[in-house]
Amino acid sequence: MTKSTFDQLDLPVELMTAITKMGFTETTPVQAEAIPLIRSGADVLACSQTGTGKTLAFGIPAVESIEKDEEYVQVLILTPTRELAQQCGGEIRKLAAQLPYIKTADIYGGADFSPQFKSLRKANLVIGTPGRVMDHMRRDSLKLDHLKMVILDEADEMLNMGFKEDIETILQDVPQERQIVLFSATIPNGILAITKQFQKDPVHLDINRDQATIESITQTYVDVPKHRKMDALNLLLHYFKPHRAIVFANTKTMVDELVEHVSNAGFSTDGLHGDMKQQQRSNVMRNFKNGQVNVLVATDVAARGIDVSDIDYVFNFDIPKMTEYYIHRIGRTGRAGRMGTAITLCCGKRQVNILQQLGRKIKSKITAIPLPTIADVEQNYRNRDLELLKKHMEKKTSPVHLDMIGKLTNEGYSTEQIAAALMDITFRHDLRGLINIKTHAKSKNSKEETHIQKKDSKQAKQVLADLVIDIGSANRVAPNHIVGAITEYAGISSKSIGRIDISGEYSIVSVPADQLDEILVDLQGCKICGKPVSAMPLADPYQTRKRKSRSDFNRKSRKFHSSSAKKRR
Repeated sequence: MTKSTFDQLDLPVELMTAITKMGFTETTPVQAEAIPLIRSGADVLACSQTGTGKTLAFGIPAVESIEKDEEYVQVLILTPTRELAQQCGGEIRKLAAQLPYIKTADIYGGADFSPQFKSLRKANLVIGTPGRVMDHMRRDSLKLDHLKMVILDEADEMLNMGFKEDIETILQDVPQERQIVLFSATIPNGILAITKQFQKDPVHLDINRDQATIESITQTYVDVPKHRKMDALNLLLHYFKPHRAIVFANTKTMVDELVEHVSNAGFSTDGLHGDMKQQQRSNVMRNFKNGQVNVLVATDVAARGIDVSDIDYVFNFDIPKMTEYYIHRIGRTGRAGRMGTAITLCCGKRQVNILQQLGRKIKSKITAIPLPTIADVEQNYRNRDLELLKKHMEKKTSPVHLDMIGKLTNEGYSTEQIAAALMDITFRHDLRGLINIKTHAKSKNSKEETHIQKKDSKQAKQVLADLVIDIGSANRVAPNHIVGAITEYAGISSKSIGRIDISGEYSIVSVPADQLDEILVDLQGCKICGKPVSAMPLADPYQTRKRKSRSDFNRKSRKFHSSSAKKRR
């Protein structure tokens, strides 16, 4: 299939500048076909999977259609979830970075109305979920009288979520003369009904037929404790010894940390994220392509536009936030007829479930693999060395080297001594990154934190800190319920959790002090015994584990209850 570029689309210079800055040069099939059609004003029904670049396919014509001097909503983009609305809004704003007259508003449920009211007063392009769009229509804070274009993103998912009536109500309220563009992974009867009722002679695009499959990619995961993820990545890199690999992280800060860690482990490494200037980015990519860097650590946005065909491994250090990101990540490997492997690091049952749900959504099987031990890594190095020796021995041996061996044997050295000395010189593997792991190696008999390092039993007692959770015996909660929730949501070992005190409505739990902040973040959205709970640090925690009196515990519980109530109000 002939590749096309954004240059061939004759886009305004402002859009081309933004697209180049986003790291895109070549169009995907859906972009190449849909952009010219949408720009022509035709109604479009596009069958396209997540991860095919459809946001830009409808985003470019949407931005381009906004008239500068008209101060009303001209384009409405409907998405099934707030996360997709946020993601789509972010991409649209990047596209419109050179066009200051374009004002966007992201409106979705679960968020305060006030900021949305403010952004809607100036907005000419709105991205939102059907329910919240309906809310604003009823409040007259969103008027669609002058709407020129409506885009339905992941329309089949919106129908699956029960938004059919909302979509119909919204489309009935827009002007008769407007353009409707619909993107959907599948075309069920509900989509056909909407098409028949609201679209005018829609052009049907079936992009799935051109979509590259991911059958050439082996998708796996390892389940590791959260505080041992760095060691786990270290072991995986040493075990598989990739020719060229990308490690994906969700934040710029984590990219910087991983670059330092992977470099210290003995790999040529560099990072790629949004804070880098174009010259830096170009230098990193050049070194990655020519082999000076063989492990690239990147964020999702920064990695877009990477066109390297021989990446053999992709490691997801963090689980991607969106299905589209996962598809984009693993699609960096298994290209140009080659096989590839994607490995995701999960921490606990909750993250494993999230990954498996993601796999079901893209109709792929993601299988568990054991984390290699240090012994496995060393054995793999020996196996690779032996294979390399065999290949060289199959070739014609150099007369010069045979002469050298002859001289050494005449001096009394055995062929075994000579071969061992040569192997010592040739196979000098940099295993310094495994030194710290060796000191914490876990015995094979252990069932907890399999293949990951345990702490020396003789080391000092771990410092603990207290957090308070607003659930107690009144909800029939028991210590095992609390332990199960914390290990699942925060990905820490149950052995790391200390004393648990349960009151009528609240519980105090001791957790590792150095992980307290992370655990509090991880527990957001947590449920225990079916009840959503909140957690916060307990003031003046007793790290020596000498708990205050029960009356003091109850006093602090009441204080937390008061604080939680104020937050809810």
